[in-house]
Amino acid sequence: MDLLDPLERTQIGSDVGGVVIARSVDEPATPIEASCRDYLFAEIWSRPGLDRRSRYLIAIASAASSNGPVDVLDDYVRGALAGGDLSLIELREAALHLAVYAGWSRGIELDRAISRCAQVLGLAPTAFAPIRGEPWNPQERVQQGIDEFNAVMGFPGPAPVTPYFEAGIDNFVFGEMWKRSALDQRSRRWITLVGVSESCAPTPIKTHFHAAMASGNCSADELQEFVLQYAVHAGWPKASVIQGAVIAMIRNFEADLGWDA
Repeated sequence: MDLLDPLERTQIGSDVGGVVIARSVDEPATPIEASCRDYLFAEIWSRPGLDRRSRYLIAIASAASSNGPVDVLDDYVRGALAGGDLSLIELREAALHLAVYAGWSRGIELDRAISRCAQVLGLAPTAFAPIRGEPWNPQERVQQGIDEFNAVMGFPGPAPVTPYFEAGIDNFVFGEMWKRSALDQRSRRWITLVGVSESCAPTPIKTHFHAAMASGNCSADELQEFVLQYAVHAGWPKASVIQGAVIAMIRNFEADLGWDA
């Protein structure tokens, strides 16, 4: 991109930005508006290291988590729907997934943005699977969560020794949410990585980035691109923490070591 003429970059930014946010990119009136067109869209969104669907998921989850202007979040959601990169039910499931890792307030914010954009685009409401619609035995439910944790994370799930682990991690997060089929595991992984990155919690950051590669959901190069896409909404200082963790987890994974080696 650095070798492109500035006018070519501007055209790329207008073309890519218009698709991403599903509206024309107006002539910028301020430096920040110019940077959105001529850097965020012209250089970051046009990079080949991540597919567009993944960039949407990262951008949507990051925008919803950053407590920024709602119209910025709406732009990405509307673009994903209008371009067919994400379906309405996939985005509804994404809101639930985000709620687990960024808090229900952030998940509700995303869900409301989805509703606004669906109305603008004239999309009919979509049916969704109920939250654990059938009766279950609590012990079986917890065991299912422990088994799913192992499948998703690559190491044994936590014993239900506290309410946090029993009712939270084992019961709902892995016993219900990660098992819901309306959103694929790779997509769930991107939302999770945004959530743990926002948490700044060292252990979840390391375990989830390592698991992203160990599961085959994401390549090492894709995780490097994730850091740049995440930095747009989180800021470069927060992303620098994630960059260090990604480098460390890639080193461990490529050496066939666990996350805590």
